[in-house]
Amino acid sequence: MLAKKSVDQALIEAKRHIKKKETQEALKLYQSILVAFPKNKRVELALANLKNSNVNNVVKNPPQETFNKIMDLYKKGQYLTVIEQAKLITKQYSEAYMIWNILGASALQIGVLDQALQAFEKTTKIKPDFSNGYYNMGVALQNQRKLDVSIEAYNKAISLKPDYPEAYNNMGVALKDQGKLNEALEAFNKTIKFRHDHIEAYNNIGIILKGIIFKEPNPSLYNTLVSLFDQKASERPRDIAKSLTSLLKLDPILKNYLQSICKDQVKIPIQKVVTNLSELTLLLKLMSICPITDIEMEHLLTSIRASLLFETLHLTNTPELLKFQSALALQCFINEYIFNQSEQENRVIKDLENIVKLTIKNNEQPNPQSILCLASYKPLNHYEWYDKLRVGSEIEDVFTRQVLEPQQENDLKSELPFLKKINNKISLKVREQYELNPYPRWVKLAIPLRPEKFSKTIDDKKLNLCNNRIREVKAPEILIAGCGTGQQSIETAAQIRDSKVFAIDLSLSSLAYAKRKTKELGVQNIEYMQADILELEKLNKNFDIIECGGVLHHMDDPFAGWQVLVNCLKPGGLMRIGLYSELARRHIVKLREEIRDAGTGSKDFEMKLFRLNMIESEKKQYKDIQNFNDFYSLSEFRDLLFHVQEHRFTIPKIKGCLSDLGLKFCGFESENIISQFKLTNINKEDTYNLDKWHIFEEANPRAFVGMYEFWCQKIEKKGNN
Repeated sequence: MLAKKSVDQALIEAKRHIKKKETQEALKLYQSILVAFPKNKRVELALANLKNSNVNNVVKNPPQETFNKIMDLYKKGQYLTVIEQAKLITKQYSEAYMIWNILGASALQIGVLDQALQAFEKTTKIKPDFSNGYYNMGVALQNQRKLDVSIEAYNKAISLKPDYPEAYNNMGVALKDQGKLNEALEAFNKTIKFRHDHIEAYNNIGIILKGIIFKEPNPSLYNTLVSLFDQKASERPRDIAKSLTSLLKLDPILKNYLQSICKDQVKIPIQKVVTNLSELTLLLKLMSICPITDIEMEHLLTSIRASLLFETLHLTNTPELLKFQSALALQCFINEYIFNQSEQENRVIKDLENIVKLTIKNNEQPNPQSILCLASYKPLNHYEWYDKLRVGSEIEDVFTRQVLEPQQENDLKSELPFLKKINNKISLKVREQYELNPYPRWVKLAIPLRPEKFSKTIDDKKLNLCNNRIREVKAPEILIAGCGTGQQSIETAAQIRDSKVFAIDLSLSSLAYAKRKTKELGVQNIEYMQADILELEKLNKNFDIIECGGVLHHMDDPFAGWQVLVNCLKPGGLMRIGLYSELARRHIVKLREEIRDAGTGSKDFEMKLFRLNMIESEKKQYKDIQNFNDFYSLSEFRDLLFHVQEHRFTIPKIKGCLSDLGLKFCGFESENIISQFKLTNINKEDTYNLDKWHIFEEANPRAFVGMYEFWCQKIEKKGNN
């Protein structure tokens, strides 16, 4: 029992504990004093102050040491232990909102959503101004697919913390899942406003842009969309070009020129036009990175190019002019100079070429505007004087793209091994076609930031496997059969953890392009080789995964090529195949027949003339073709309508091939098409029923207008007992 003389010392010690936030120790001291002196007014007052003052918040919470221990368990992923201990703590400290919050977060991690939601509701009830609590509540509700109330929770979190990027991002995902794409875009845009490096938000924007056409102008998105192209993991530019073009066409500056400039190019104040358009950074970025896939925009750019040529000697070389001309020259190079040019342009080009040639002969440098003007009609490496140019910042990007990179590709050709001399007549014709230009040209890819196990791809695609052995392969060996310029091989190599990719193609030009881009991007797990699919068995090598998209239908005998690939696939291995659809390409077939009957050749000038006639014609079938991205670059236009060899398939034919080849159909690739299919086929097993898919395609003949893209698995043969 305390002596009276010790009371003062005990009170001093208690105050010391309070100052250190050691509330329990202070309480014990006060209680011990009251046992000895039940009517001590000073102690009663001190105890009341402790319970009712601002220090009361401390009373509600456990000691910091306790909180630190439970946080450490959470960080280690010991969620069940956290939940168990948090429940015990909340019995003593029922108002400890942070403990309720971490209890909810742990329940969320293990998928016990109801328990998580109850914990977060308790958290926010105790502390209504706790933004993280509402955010976590939103996550739990979103995982329960209660999207409306999850959005309400995120909005509450944002009202308490306006600069909350994670809340904006998650709300954007919920809005996207509701089909409110424009609202979702705004949410993702705000995410990036508050965190410029938010990769997930950029990825989400890319996903939305693949399926949206803008109806209203939205300049607030411009800076974000420009930054999008600088992100590693965003979508391929070609896949979002139509969406971005639709947004740009709503811009008042561009809209005005679209309405007027093509009507009378003679009276165009071209200096002013390019000065104004140079302010649209998004437009210049898009022009420099992928073909513009819009016929109205093509008319505009064609007219501007002609006006710049005709006025080239009278224009002021402003930074704005040169910036626009550089983007235009890059656009023309990417689309392989598919824009139409008049006889008048041809004559002026020759005059300008002579002026530049003479200038260089006199040991002088031509002005950059003239160089960029010529680069908009022909690549600079076409000219014998390109190596005498002084490359300043004005033409650096164009010089790199049109001279240095093709030089690198040419050097790389000698490094590429070949399997065997190509002898098949059709293979030789196909190779010749693709040797004309690397096919397709591209600048940027959607490269994942972190590779994943291939089993994640299986789960994400919801593939219906006949056995799961492929899941256990730790370092899958992958064949890309017909890799072209390396888009698929690079994305696959970057996506699948510990993969070893072997990529082949007929075209040495395309392979060299792929090799250059692979080196540029620092991807090291790809080996390239020039080879014909028909000769692949000579490798004496089998693969876990084979990808062959858009290749078999260009072979002499697609089934024979497919059989070779099956022979190179390990039992239980997976194959991703892309084939043209007979139903979806009926309009393409009619055009190919028209071209054949007219005797139109596949030389560049012949194709450009036929294409110009298509643009100027009012025929519906010609207008339909203009919706294809392939219409807007020369090599892709050749591939679309002038390919030397094309076969097409139906789903029953594919079903027969799979049966004959010992393959099981595992599922189609396109999420959009699968979603459309599920509107009328609600049973899960229907997704893997090709007979059901055939009925679906007959009702929706344009569904596979790109091609059939699907996965199949090699059935393992049972051994003899």
